[in-house]
Amino acid sequence: MHLLRPLLRRSLLLFVAAAAVALAPRASNAEALLVVEADTGKVLQADNATMPWYPASVTKLMTAYVTLKAVKDGRISLDTLLTVSPTAASQSPSKMGFRPGTQVTVDNALKMMLVKSANDMAVVLAEGVGGSIDGFSAMMNQTAQKLGMTQTSYVNPNGLPADGQITSARDLAILARAIIRDMPEYEYFVHIPSIRFGRRITQNFNRLIGRYPGADGFKTGFICASGYNLVASATRDGKRLIAVVLGASSGRMRAVRAAQLLDRGFAGNGLSWLKPSLGTVENLAPIDASPPNLRDEMCGPKRKRPASDEDEDTVASTNTSSSGETGATFFAAALPPPVFKPADLLAQPAEPSEPVVVYTGPTRTGAALIAAVAADAEKDAPKPRKKKTHVAGKKPDASADAKSDGKSDSKSDAKQAKADTKQAAKPEAKPAAKPAAVRHANAKSDGAAAKPSEKPAAATGDKPAAKPAKPKAAAKPKNDGKPAS
Repeated sequence: MHLLRPLLRRSLLLFVAAAAVALAPRASNAEALLVVEADTGKVLQADNATMPWYPASVTKLMTAYVTLKAVKDGRISLDTLLTVSPTAASQSPSKMGFRPGTQVTVDNALKMMLVKSANDMAVVLAEGVGGSIDGFSAMMNQTAQKLGMTQTSYVNPNGLPADGQITSARDLAILARAIIRDMPEYEYFVHIPSIRFGRRITQNFNRLIGRYPGADGFKTGFICASGYNLVASATRDGKRLIAVVLGASSGRMRAVRAAQLLDRGFAGNGLSWLKPSLGTVENLAPIDASPPNLRDEMCGPKRKRPASDEDEDTVASTNTSSSGETGATFFAAALPPPVFKPADLLAQPAEPSEPVVVYTGPTRTGAALIAAVAADAEKDAPKPRKKKTHVAGKKPDASADAKSDGKSDSKSDAKQAKADTKQAAKPEAKPAAKPAAVRHANAKSDGAAAKPSEKPAAATGDKPAAKPAKPKAAAKPKNDGKPAS
């Protein structure tokens, strides 16, 4: 027995160590997952919830919060007109693409930013509320500190890649709770199913809206370094939950992960007493680390298509049957995999809904609104038409220039050659085409003088027949005939 005890202890230690390694999330494939109760902030599940992460476009939730706070405080209104600056217009897609000088209301800018994730509209709001991107970023950081988002710092209002733009799943859940708590009258901005601008209809990138039962918010985000991010909320039987997913492999998978988190949160279980309490979201201990950079996984050569926030394809290596939690979570909670498959639910088309109309210019209603929508539709429509008309108009000009350049080096000679060929080719194009069509294509510009120069060359036999190209290059008979005409 004495000999067996050390062996048993050693075996037990090795087993525990092996289990810890197996259950620990791998850094390269890690996701940050969190689900909390909206009312109490109670944490129902947390995996890497305090790992620093690049926020991407979920940054726009703070942009909306700061803007709506200014509206609530009376500093601006939803009808306040803001102007698209050159800085706003120069932002990378996704964006509305308005030209500098275009005006848009705060109301419409918020809708475009939160549904289409328009980076230019985020800058329009930032400059309108904070005076500049830097000024507004300072307001965002002050607000984050007041809310207790201790792991968050902002550099811009849209989440485009920038040094120092960092958050965590913990902080994003705190922000989502603040929007629900502090802005109940403006919360509809975060669950608009779709918008229509002119002829364009844009669906919300959050696939849970209109598909997952009870889904009622928030925002998606993506850059190569962060992976696919999503802050989502849903309400059932008066209970509202907030789920945060950071670093998913695709737009579809982030929605699946969030649906699984919400599903377990709503289901509850009789064995919850076995799982130690995680406390409230504010009490989660931050991790001192650098944000993981997922660029190679998200935007590397192995990916079949260019990744974007609109990407709904799942990476082939992703296991859709996985719950998205580590083995440690399952061990602690003793939860079986969900009976219901969120992937199948989210693959269905969204419930039909009327798109919310957005437009440029001041606030309008009735006939004026219809006119504004029609005007925006006309502004969008001419773009492809212009390309077609330009192409159709340029082709004959280009071919004519190429022909005239071969005959003369000067522009004035080219114009005269065009005029001469039009006059000479019209009456004699038909009879000249029969004898000269096989040999060369200059019968159009040769006119009447082309016939005597070609017939002797054809009748001289084999030797002269090898030199038909010389008269083409020199074209002396043509030039001699033109002044005569």
